[in-house]
Amino acid sequence: MLRRSSGLPTLPGAMKGLLEGTKRRLKRSRRRRAVGRAYDMALEIARVIPRGSSVLDVGCGNGFIAHHLTGMLRTNVVGLDVAKQTEASIPYVPYNGRHFPVKDESFDVILLCYVLHHAQEFYLVMNEVKRVLREGGLVIVYEDMPLGQLDRFVCGIHNRKWRDRTGPCTFQLAAGWRFLFGLTGFEIVSERTLSRWRNLAHPVSRRFFLLRANGSQIERSESTAQACPHDEVKVGLKWPRSAGTTS
Repeated sequence: MLRRSSGLPTLPGAMKGLLEGTKRRLKRSRRRRAVGRAYDMALEIARVIPRGSSVLDVGCGNGFIAHHLTGMLRTNVVGLDVAKQTEASIPYVPYNGRHFPVKDESFDVILLCYVLHHAQEFYLVMNEVKRVLREGGLVIVYEDMPLGQLDRFVCGIHNRKWRDRTGPCTFQLAAGWRFLFGLTGFEIVSERTLSRWRNLAHPVSRRFFLLRANGSQIERSESTAQACPHDEVKVGLKWPRSAGTTS
């Protein structure tokens, strides 16, 4: 009688090991790409803020941007998000999605990296930003721009991924963001377009804004919302074409 050698794995066992190994490699590859993208963004951010600035990364996600900036700026960068913890080892503060659990005027720079389209209460978020920002401080905003069909398709996928966790996404065109920043008491120091291909898994038009508070503060009201002359893109709904449809 022929017997199977005990030293050789069975076919199902070998396939299982192959699949598990592939999953581990894919996970490591995704992590390396995320770390690399965060490093590139941290370099971009470090060029426009003074070394030694105290920085709050609102909606820090995995925490890799804050981790890289800590070394570049020679200072602690605090992460803040709704999750219990981050992947990167950084000073981290979880919060309830409404009020930042930090003191007034405690940071020189606030980061909002692809965060504002998730905000269910935009005016509350921006008032919190202004509350914790020191006089003369800066706000750095990255946002996706739904300019064309590809952009809207990608934004739609992003919305479906996140709407059950953080609520529906609201994307704006550049004119819309400019109007909202001004309405909430921020002036734009500079802005520029970013390549959609910096993240091949999320190929959408992007824009970088550098803001500074100008002293005014506003709470959202029905009259304010009705007066807003920009296009708002709530993914999955149709919106009118007007002066706000171009960047």
